[in-house]
Amino acid sequence: MKKIAVFAFVVAALFLAVQAGGGFARISASIADWLDGKAGSQRSTASSQPSETGASIAPRARGADGAFAMSVAPSNQVDLLNNNPNAQLAMWQSRLERATEIYDTYRQHTKYPFDSRPAREHPDQMYPNQPVVEDRKLKEPGKNASQNIRLKTSQERVHVQGSETVLITVAAFDENNSPLPITFTRSVLYDPPREGKAPHKNPTLISPNDLGERGDLSGGDLNYSVRLAPQEMGYARYSGLIRLEMNLSVNQQPGFLYFDVYYSPDPPALWSGTIREALERGSLNFYLPVEVKTEGRYVITGRIDDAKGQPFALVTFNNELGKGAREVKLNLFGKLLVDEQPAFPLTLRDVDGFLLIPDADPDRALMQRRVGKQHVTRTYATNQFAEDEWDSDERRRYLEEYGKDVETARAHLEHIRRSMKP
Repeated sequence: MKKIAVFAFVVAALFLAVQAGGGFARISASIADWLDGKAGSQRSTASSQPSETGASIAPRARGADGAFAMSVAPSNQVDLLNNNPNAQLAMWQSRLERATEIYDTYRQHTKYPFDSRPAREHPDQMYPNQPVVEDRKLKEPGKNASQNIRLKTSQERVHVQGSETVLITVAAFDENNSPLPITFTRSVLYDPPREGKAPHKNPTLISPNDLGERGDLSGGDLNYSVRLAPQEMGYARYSGLIRLEMNLSVNQQPGFLYFDVYYSPDPPALWSGTIREALERGSLNFYLPVEVKTEGRYVITGRIDDAKGQPFALVTFNNELGKGAREVKLNLFGKLLVDEQPAFPLTLRDVDGFLLIPDADPDRALMQRRVGKQHVTRTYATNQFAEDEWDSDERRRYLEEYGKDVETARAHLEHIRRSMKP
């Protein structure tokens, strides 16, 4: 269970680092924070230890970079331990275990770069084009929810670019899961005022239907649908939040729903050519040609499936791109291929990207998504890929610091053991 908890925590930290464009510094600090907290109760009875020279040594306090630094402990705490070798031994054994766990956990979860990760770490990102499905009770804002009617909704996508559309569906069910008819008393599409700015356009009436038309997939099934096309609904030059609000009634019980869509009218960069693959320095790289219209930091993500169609890896580009013809490199790291040994050929699919716009709302300008299969690789033997762990100045620095913590704790432990021998 302890290993599962460590893995789950690090996966969450990795996701945040990739999305934010950062490296592993914040991850190492988070790992240290979490593991350090686990040993808090163990340290509460023994918090310092004299060194071989007589100076008092306390647990190393983390600095701004997440590493530890030795500090001097109050003399009264030292006195409590001076006459209790067993307490000293237990304290330093605990510190050694904690330091070793931090070192091993950090090394294990940084052996692959942050931009080339196993699919199991990011299950929520592997199928970005699946609709968002929610199950909720019928209710109005500020009022109690209905106890016998629930709503099931779906939204095809949240972020929309250019001519893309969004299918939204609403269905109602009773406590026996039987579908119920819905009456829509009000349904409008509008852009909410923000930062004192007036709406881009007046609210537009939208009519969900169950007639098998205007986006509805099947008439008469009590699954009501509406298809939003921002470009055709007056938002062709608008960038930002668009909201669909619905007031509805089921069995004479009122309810309220809303759906948010973030719209980008013009892509900041265009896909411009055929994807190529290259075996380079023991890793498999995918190169995607783009024509950049707006320079800046781009975040581009692709999904890799094995020959059996099983998700294998999430690969990400997060870097600056200048104007003009460029290539985006998605790196499939060699050691990941060696460790996991996927069945070839591999498939790159469902590529999406955006230009990051800092300190703005919305904070991104979308590129056109590339849905489905985009490139199928050649077949490679495992021995064609490098077995080396990912390496960087930052990773070496943190491994060195965490290694010092291990060696410090081990040295103190050995010193105490020698002093206890008759």
